[in-house]
Amino acid sequence: MQITKQTNYALRMLMYCAAHEGSVRLSDVATFYGLSQSFMHKVLQTTSKAGFVKTMRGRSGGLMLARPPEEITVGEVVRAVEDRFEMAECFREDTTCPLEQSCGLNGAFHEALDAFLTVLDKHTIADITNERANINVLATLEAMTRLPLDNDSAFAKQ
Repeated sequence: MQITKQTNYALRMLMYCAAHEGSVRLSDVATFYGLSQSFMHKVLQTTSKAGFVKTMRGRSGGLMLARPPEEITVGEVVRAVEDRFEMAECFREDTTCPLEQSCGLNGAFHEALDAFLTVLDKHTIADITNERANINVLATLEAMTRLPLDNDSAFAKQ
């Protein structure tokens, strides 16, 4: 299972918010991850609409988690941000597979997807943020060196 880049950065945005006290600026999140503000704005719209972040306008505005990080599961974020889970053609409503009615792959793939999401439901934003101090140190080091913490292309697709 491979998540989209938007889901990857939605989770990272939530981790960034969890690691910082108070509100953060979208431009800081975008700069930190080396992304355009327009891309991060799209991620912000999705996460805000889903109720994960709230935004404040004005000079001291920004964004912050709408709920405690212990109450937001990775699974619910993935479900909210991913527009569809297509592991195979048979996942689509407009499938043209002639074996759709008799093939067991569809059921197996759905079972695997359910298991994947069940595991993600066991982890919260607080869990994946780990300790705020460690995230803040890594954030500072990455910002100073502009070296990514991981190989994004290995875990996320466009």
